[in-house]
Amino acid sequence: MADAPAHPERTPAQIEVEGEIAADYLETLLDLADMDGDIDVQHEADRAVVSIVDSEEGTVPRRLVGPGAQVLEALQELSRLAVQAETGERSRLMVDVAGYRADRRKALEQLADRTVEAVRESGTERSLEPMTAFERKVVHDRVLAGGLHSSSAGEEPNRYVVVSPAPAGE
Repeated sequence: MADAPAHPERTPAQIEVEGEIAADYLETLLDLADMDGDIDVQHEADRAVVSIVDSEEGTVPRRLVGPGAQVLEALQELSRLAVQAETGERSRLMVDVAGYRADRRKALEQLADRTVEAVRESGTERSLEPMTAFERKVVHDRVLAGGLHSSSAGEEPNRYVVVSPAPAGE
């Protein structure tokens, strides 16, 4: 199946529709698997964020995140495919389970801050562990805010971030 065209700028109405499609898809999956959880849809910048959260009936099984967030990434990709099947366009929506991404973002920001400090002190570059695209983006943004340079290296699924001192003159 060829990739549908990507449209970087989404209207709020398109983002809302994408979120609703993904929410319906994930709700169906939870029902089929007989798992507890409510679906929460929000808009963050230019994407829908669909979260599976604890419900009154029970807590979201943390196995929906999986080791290394592999299950979460699979749920996100399946949700994006469901949106694409219905709209004909590739979606950038993000799926979260029980606040995992917010917690992971905080941990990655702390890692990036420590790495920026270590690179500043040593003057030498540092390579981090392999990360997903979402995780690398969080680190790149934080390193940039810290005034240093970062790049991604390696091949999926083992791409990682390299943090370097800022080039002279920057």
